[in-house]
Amino acid sequence: MNLIWAPLAIDRVAEIAVYIAEDNPVAAEKWVRDVFARTGQLALFPHSGRHLPETTRRDLRELIWGNYRIIYRVRPDQVAILTVRHTKQVLPLEDLK
Repeated sequence: MNLIWAPLAIDRVAEIAVYIAEDNPVAAEKWVRDVFARTGQLALFPHSGRHLPETTRRDLRELIWGNYRIIYRVRPDQVAILTVRHTKQVLPLEDLK
């Protein structure tokens, strides 16, 4: 199964890394490596995350990873990482396109 990242998801990871790096650049680099490693499992186990509670769409799921939600869409031949959000942030539904 192919695993792709939406531009919005890449932007969110970069924003979070910049925020973390303000206090600890080494931790920011580790966080980025870890988020990509964590999502790697989705190529083999695309349904390992739970259904997204904000919608009834069955193709949208999320992995909870520490204080973050990794939002993704499952298709027959592809998993697309749509966005990454802090668990305290509201998820704008336009991020799910």
